[in-house]
Parts: sequence; structure tokens; C-alpha cells
Amino acid sequence: MPAPLPAPEAESLLIDAPRYFVRHRRARRYILRVDADGRVRVTIPRGGSRRAAEAFADRNSGWVRGQLSRLRSAPPPADNKAMRSRARLELPPLLLSWATRLGLTVSSVEVRDQRTRWGSCGRNGRICLNWRLLLMPEWVRDYVLVHELMHLRRMDHSPRYWALVAAAYPAYREARAWLRTNGAGLR
Repeated sequence: MPAPLPAPEAESLLIDAPRYFVRHRRARRYILRVDADGRVRVTIPRGGSRRAAEAFADRNSGWVRGQLSRLRSAPPPADNKAMRSRARLELPPLLLSWATRLGLTVSSVEVRDQRTRWGSCGRNGRICLNWRLLLMPEWVRDYVLVHELMHLRRMDHSPRYWALVAAAYPAYREARAWLRTNGAGLR
């Protein structure tokens, strides 16, 4: 079980103290993440430096404070278990409904507890969805479902792929922007 988060008055200490740095040779940019236990993880890309990573984390301290605040207000694990059960009941029929509308065939649907993805699609037609899709607005969740379904037509993120997404879900840009702004707070 993660250690409890400190009181809000200790937030400024939290920004500096629990940082840890990891190098990732395939990373193309610096990445900042707040773990469930409140520690701040900074990924250093190939060719990056620890000094630049620290500066990146400092520049984004406001974002970190926001993530810590969301972490404090997140539902307790018991609620998460109930939400996962609800997601297993609700998400597959929603995905299959979209698949029917778009004339696509899905071989299977699985709901999982993914940490870094909202969903994934295999070449065999199997789609995995993150149970946290229930925590976002319906129009954003629908975008994620369409996004994964379009991988049944193209298994990449090329301009042709995005044209398919745009044709199936015209508000995809707004949904992606919402995810960039708010998605990390749901994980």
C-alpha cells in the first residue's frame, strides 16, 4: 500500500524531495510522471542530461502540484475495484456498438488496469480497454473507442490513419486535447 501523501502545506517539499530520474534510450523527450505514492518520476531521453531533467521538473512544478492534488482526491482502492467491475460490464458493449456503426469486426474485448494506455488493438482484432475510460467524459471515451477501432483498418498513426479517425469521429482533436490536459489525473 502506498505511503499516505503529506498535507498540502508540505507540497513545496514534495516537489523537490521525492524525485527520481530514469534514463530511457528510446525516449525522445523529457517525461514527468507522478506515481501513485506521490513520488515524481522524470524520464531522461537519449542524449539528455540530469541537469536539464531537473530544470524540466522545476518548470513544471505547477503541473506536479495539480497531479498531487488529484491523487489526494482519487477514489479509494475499494471504489476502484467497483469501477473495474462496472467497466467490464459497460465498455465492451459500447465498443461493439461503435464497431457495428463503423462496419468493423472485433474478435474480443478485454478491460484491464493499464497504467500508460487508454487502450490497445492487436492485429488479431483483440481490443484491450483501460477501465479508467469510465472516469472521463463520454465524448472523450468515445474518441478512445473509435481510435482503437480504426487500428483494425490501419495499425499505425500515419496521416492516413488520422484521416480515418477524423472521418469516424470529427471531434477527435478536441478529445485528444482533453486527454493531454486531464488524462494523467485519471491514472
